[in-house]
Amino acid sequence: MAEKLLMKGNEAIAEAAIRSGCRFFFGYPITPQTEISEYMAKNMPKVNGLCLQAESEVAAINMVLGASAAGARVLTSSSSPGVSLKSEGISYLVGSDLPCVIVNVQRGGPGLGGIQPAQSDYNQATKGLGHGDQHIIVLAPASVQEMATLTGEAFDLADIYRTPVMLLADGALGQMMEPVDFEEKPHREIPPKDWACTGHGGKRKPNIINSLYIEPNDLERTVVERYKRYALIEEKEVKYEEFLTDDAEIVVVAYGITARIVKTAVKAARAKGIKAGLFRPITLYPFPSKQLDAIADREHVKAFLSVEMNMGQMVNDIKVAINCKKHVSHFGRTGGVIPTPDEILENIEKVGGAN
Repeated sequence: MAEKLLMKGNEAIAEAAIRSGCRFFFGYPITPQTEISEYMAKNMPKVNGLCLQAESEVAAINMVLGASAAGARVLTSSSSPGVSLKSEGISYLVGSDLPCVIVNVQRGGPGLGGIQPAQSDYNQATKGLGHGDQHIIVLAPASVQEMATLTGEAFDLADIYRTPVMLLADGALGQMMEPVDFEEKPHREIPPKDWACTGHGGKRKPNIINSLYIEPNDLERTVVERYKRYALIEEKEVKYEEFLTDDAEIVVVAYGITARIVKTAVKAARAKGIKAGLFRPITLYPFPSKQLDAIADREHVKAFLSVEMNMGQMVNDIKVAINCKKHVSHFGRTGGVIPTPDEILENIEKVGGAN
């Protein structure tokens, strides 16, 4: 049995990245993710890696682009307003088909907002972070263990599909401490990076990394090809968890730290005779639409309740996924307020009473 280490969520991300072969970290300090930078600064030199605090978030994401273009596994991390500053560079990374891992340990917003945990960057992450026709893979951990496991998975997915991958966490997960087993990550076959700009000594045609296409037909072709890749990701890489949904009449949809709180509320609802269950998307993009739609087709399912630490950003994705077959309600706290199990239970009861 592998030895487990007691770590903060932010530290678990950093350690998992190092163990996954990441040797370059570029970032800029912002609460509540700064421990990632601190851990990298201390431990990257031990593996001949580089941790560099850039002069800004804009500089950091462009350093990521350069390291990725050379074929390196590279990580950057920030919190909500910092990720907004990185959005142009993320679009360049997508347009250049470059893999990297981006961590957003969310805080309340908009603007500088506050430093408490939130989930109000859902739309920013899942609807195309940056300009143009594009997506990035978005993974939502719900435990410190998943902070580590999904970090390793993120590096693999980035290399397999040549795309940025975001780990969308929050301040609570970043700061809490739990035991972590770093042997849990499944092995994936990684294709060779024969596209990288690594020098060739005249042995092959030079590789060029670029996101600029002057001819519109050329740009259209590359975008269409990229969307074929997205379709493959949607087919093969969807992740989700179901909890007590087999006979559920009320299905609560939640992700990240909120899903853990919902589990407690679902158990309390069951104790009161209310048949509630939890559906937890782990990939927010691609969203597990087919799986949620299959649940909506069950006759005993009466309604859905979206619970998030925002004003309802996932609600439309649920409605679209189930083709509006069943009623979808929302309960959320925002601004850095974490919902309690009692509040969620109260809303489960309201939904149950209305159906």
